[in-house]
Amino acid sequence: MEDNKIKKGSDYDAQQIQILEGLEAVRKRPGMYIASTSIRGLHHLVYEIVDNSVDEALAGFCTQIDIKIEKGNYISVLDNGRGIPIDINKKAGVSALEVVFTVLHAGGKFGGGGYKVSGGLHGVGASVVNALSSELTVNVYRDGKVYEQKFSRGKKLCEVTEVGTCINPDQTGTFVRFLADDTIFETLEYDYDTLKHRLRETAFLIKGLRITLTDEREDEPKQSVFKYDGGIKEYVEFINKGKSPSYDKIFYCEGEKNKVLVEIALQHNNSYSEVIYTFANNINTPEGGTHLEGFKKVLTKCINDYARGKGILKDKDENFQGDDIREGLCAIISVKIENPQFEGQTKQKLGNSEVQPAVASIFADKFTYFLDQNPSIAKLICEKANAARKAREAARKARDLTRRKTALDSLGHPGKLVDCSEKDPKLCEIFIVEGDSALGPAKDGRNSKYQAVMPLRGKVLNVEKARDERIYANKEITDMITAFGTGIKKDFDISKLRYDKIIIMTDADVDGAHIATLMLTFLYRFMPELIKQGHVYLAKPPLFKVAKGKKYYYAYSDAERDRYISELGGENVDVNRFKGLGEMDTEQLAQTTMDPQTRVLLQVHMDENALSELDLTFTTLMGDEVVPRREFIEENAKYVKNLDV
Repeated sequence: MEDNKIKKGSDYDAQQIQILEGLEAVRKRPGMYIASTSIRGLHHLVYEIVDNSVDEALAGFCTQIDIKIEKGNYISVLDNGRGIPIDINKKAGVSALEVVFTVLHAGGKFGGGGYKVSGGLHGVGASVVNALSSELTVNVYRDGKVYEQKFSRGKKLCEVTEVGTCINPDQTGTFVRFLADDTIFETLEYDYDTLKHRLRETAFLIKGLRITLTDEREDEPKQSVFKYDGGIKEYVEFINKGKSPSYDKIFYCEGEKNKVLVEIALQHNNSYSEVIYTFANNINTPEGGTHLEGFKKVLTKCINDYARGKGILKDKDENFQGDDIREGLCAIISVKIENPQFEGQTKQKLGNSEVQPAVASIFADKFTYFLDQNPSIAKLICEKANAARKAREAARKARDLTRRKTALDSLGHPGKLVDCSEKDPKLCEIFIVEGDSALGPAKDGRNSKYQAVMPLRGKVLNVEKARDERIYANKEITDMITAFGTGIKKDFDISKLRYDKIIIMTDADVDGAHIATLMLTFLYRFMPELIKQGHVYLAKPPLFKVAKGKKYYYAYSDAERDRYISELGGENVDVNRFKGLGEMDTEQLAQTTMDPQTRVLLQVHMDENALSELDLTFTTLMGDEVVPRREFIEENAKYVKNLDV
């Protein structure tokens, strides 16, 4: 047995320990600071600079932020805040501006003097953006003068220099222009819509702040302007677009207790899903925390107290559960505190203990008054909760019945599932196939060791319009729940997932796209963690087979088809359009759509910075309201020609 002594010749001594000075650590391990060097990390650079401007707005010194995506993928951010100080920082011996852009964890947010509340502390700051940019220029407008300093990859190129005078003597603010380092990032191409979604959310959270986003990369620039004087009230209105509100008024309250600023807005709608977004100092907290706990407890108590007091709940009746009251609820909870504490590895949950009683106190007083002053609304909320309670009881019975039927080992496989032989879930994948006609080729073309196949009969239930009891009564849905093994909603347990990849394989036509959307709606509403953790994929079958003699190609778009026809000489070329998966033989389906060596898979991602936009998209496409859906289709039809489906 080998002992634990260090082997001779290993050369592991003090000289092997690296000391990374300044921002070298950021460039060495960028993923530690911005999560990834993919497009997600690229966008994070923009958020960090914008968040500094937002902190000026939170402090009451900034009313406008202008963001531009310039030609060449330069980003510029201009605000009308106070302007970063340019005088010498005594401790550092250089200007405060240089400290902000070259020293990690530096800024005016640590001692409580510069900012009372700040969202920037949650991030990594301007210095990390500087470290990961090949070029960065800062202009500061203060005291009627314009100052400038330039950097490259975290190192200064010059001292702070006065370069001019302000347009007017009262002008103040900061202008940052940077180019991300192409030796660090996988791509420098920003996605306009991703930035737009994040900036719109920011504008909702700060009343009256005007944010503009301009994209100058094309010949015809496009621009979005966000300014919401109603703040989170307008946010609720935006989220409920495409749904039918249960009542006209949006409840709103704000207040301060124990140095915690609280804002809450809510309104019920006709859907069966609950949408609550929580924020601390404008930082999205998707895992909730103490502010959400305080809100939920008070909401449940207020409605039950009202229902008891008005005789809506009789003595023999049980109280409404929180889930009953929150069915169809849209709510925004925003708190601002001096020292936010975030829990968990991903820092997405607020942990400050003082926040829960502050939220509870402010919300309880204001919501109780709202119910008393609006008895018709209070009655509607109670009636909706009562209907949800009855549906919950029916769903429980259906769920219990489903559980008794889902013991795969004892009762066999669900539906027409053709399972694989591999027992390690990490090595397995399941194809959800449109129609029985495609089942045969898929079954024969798969690798039976690790690939399972399960057919869908027709259109999947639209869960956007169905309560839980209908979900559990639907065989297609319950078969999938059984096959995946995780359960849904509160029963969901990802450790029980039986397949690492869930691959939705539908025809490359309108009906196929509809079925795929229905499937994604089901997964998003009932098993969102599968999408978040990257287990959901869309298969991409080809549209055409282009052949001449023994030579052939598979084409996934009209443009690709035309290119292959040209390559084959243009004459006597046989072009076969696949109308559906069932038209492919076993070899074709396996080669183009199932074999990991040759297939094309699209992984489904969920942008957690745009959950409200994502929710609105599903509601618009799959909900009851026709007009918003038509508007969405008309607005997005121009992109269809660019889709390779």
